[in-house]
Amino acid sequence: MEIIYLLIPLSLLLVGLMVWVFFWAVRSGQFDDLEGPAHRILMDDDSPTIEPPDEEEDKK
Repeated sequence: MEIIYLLIPLSLLLVGLMVWVFFWAVRSGQFDDLEGPAHRILMDDDSPTIEPPDEEEDKK
């Protein structure tokens, strides 16, 4: 039972360290997407931007 007095503060310290490392990585730009914009240019957009005219308008 005495070990719990050591493990709880140790685990809280470890969680605090992990949270600090995560926020440091976010602030320093570790999660920025550098390749996404380059790939987005090469991807073809499958949805047409101009809709074809209706057949009813052609018959008039």
